[in-house]
Amino acid sequence: MIFNEVMQAANHLIHLIPILGRNHSRQDYDDAIKLVEYLIEHDPENPLVEILCTKIENYEEIAPEFADFNRKLKQCDSAIAVLRTLMDQYGLNTTDFADEIGSRSYVSRILNGERSLSLEHMKKLAERFKLPISIFIK
Repeated sequence: MIFNEVMQAANHLIHLIPILGRNHSRQDYDDAIKLVEYLIEHDPENPLVEILCTKIENYEEIAPEFADFNRKLKQCDSAIAVLRTLMDQYGLNTTDFADEIGSRSYVSRILNGERSLSLEHMKKLAERFKLPISIFIK
């Protein structure tokens, strides 16, 4: 049977991509992000993309360095959570949404839960980030 060969191949793959194993570090996470970016650009149909994305997501859910961020996301409205995530991913701040939402202070009020994103805001954000508008709707 091929069981031994499969086990050897899996162990070798874990050696090359440690995040696939049980014990991994922040560096393994960073390397996995870079590998996914490379695969998406050069071989988007590679089955490793889905496997790595799942492992990256799992790491982000349990890693201590993401605990504060995850707690904040769980506490806020889902549309605001999406907006905060996009801000984090793209390195944006409240001044970067003048075209989609309005002034810096208005964006701050939305992020603080004092105001809500309107349907028009959601449409503009979805268009900017090339996402379905449904991602902003509860």
